[in-house]
Amino acid sequence: MTKHEAAETLVVEGREVRITHPDKLYFSRQAKLSKLDLVRYYLSVAPGALAGIRDRPFVLKRFVHGAEGEPFYQKRAPDKRPDWLRTVALSFPSGRTAEEVVVDDAAGLAWIVNLGCIELHPHAVRSADLDHPDELRIDLDPIPGVAWGDVRRVAMEANAVLGELGLRGWPKTSGSRGMHVNVRIEQRWPFADVRRAALAFSREIERRAPTLATSKWWKEERHGVFLDYNQNAKDRTTCSAYSVRPLSDARVSAPLHWSEVEACDPADFTVATMPARFAKLGDPHAAMNDFAGSLEPLLELAARDEAAGLGDAPWPPHYRKTEGEAPRVAPSRAKRVAPAPRKPRAKMPLIVVANSPDKAKALEGLERWKLRHAEAASHLAVDDVLVDSMRGRSSTWTRIRVNLRHVPEDLRPAQETPDPDDDPTRAWRASRTREQGQ
Repeated sequence: MTKHEAAETLVVEGREVRITHPDKLYFSRQAKLSKLDLVRYYLSVAPGALAGIRDRPFVLKRFVHGAEGEPFYQKRAPDKRPDWLRTVALSFPSGRTAEEVVVDDAAGLAWIVNLGCIELHPHAVRSADLDHPDELRIDLDPIPGVAWGDVRRVAMEANAVLGELGLRGWPKTSGSRGMHVNVRIEQRWPFADVRRAALAFSREIERRAPTLATSKWWKEERHGVFLDYNQNAKDRTTCSAYSVRPLSDARVSAPLHWSEVEACDPADFTVATMPARFAKLGDPHAAMNDFAGSLEPLLELAARDEAAGLGDAPWPPHYRKTEGEAPRVAPSRAKRVAPAPRKPRAKMPLIVVANSPDKAKALEGLERWKLRHAEAASHLAVDDVLVDSMRGRSSTWTRIRVNLRHVPEDLRPAQETPDPDDDPTRAWRASRTREQGQ
């Protein structure tokens, strides 16, 4: 290792990787971790981390100001990159294409962490076939207030259903509040079929555990643990195994054996603890590639759902409308579209109370709203506060809404100017509207 102009050069498997500003603190509130500390963490678990990203196009989610700063997404590979780093041309639902980074070895892993990639975000395809995923991704996302025990119970239900379908799931903590279950599949179905299978799976779990799980896309309709089927749509990525999450204790998305799920605590898996666990136990997901299964049983389940009248469920907003898809509008805004011929959805009384790229500031705005409207706030249930992580083309922000359904009508506050009201995509959307009007 050599030091030069406030940078450190690591020799990783015979390749030199320059780490700029190695002492810059990327975690400072609880865990104290520099950029170089994060690079060393990833190198200590490299065989496991690479198993989840090797040979896959990779979205660079860059935290250039550390875990406490706002990240941005970079799909295109930087122009200045090592000549040994591969790229592949990936197409997106918008019709655009981009050369994305492919990480194949520990040197590439260190290089992307140097760019500020605290988390690892690979696509569900391999570089040789970008149209047929080899992974079904089951994302268990609890709404605010849901107990961790409920997440574990839904995960175990998911494992039981996968077994009945002849599939093997590989569980891991998300590193935040939820869990992921990855399923290796034969690489012969397009994205649309994989997402269709994921939707059928989500609905089956909802049928079996109706009080714990939901497949409902709109946050105002959810309860318990949401199974996010849309994580299997083309161009979607989730953090892979051993990813560090931008939480104050530097938690890690930890691969687990199923025998560990019922008693695990996500707080136990951090940058500080994972290297020793990996050195002692190895990678619980090391054999995943040996168990590629068939989607046919899930697609048969999807066909039965469709025959029973269950059409497609909503897609993320920037995807093209599909045949059979339900109206792509939140129930609270349903008056703006033609009502259903039989049972139109009731409009939810939702108001927006905060918009900010800084989640902490948005939550502070929510507390100020509760103080101003204390009587109304006293009627709110846990799932009446909707904390939305919004994603624009290259930025993220937090939107907080309040559902007033449990507040008596005469006590319901009117929509006010959100506090704070900083939506980083507002100017871009306004300019796009003007362009479309010309």
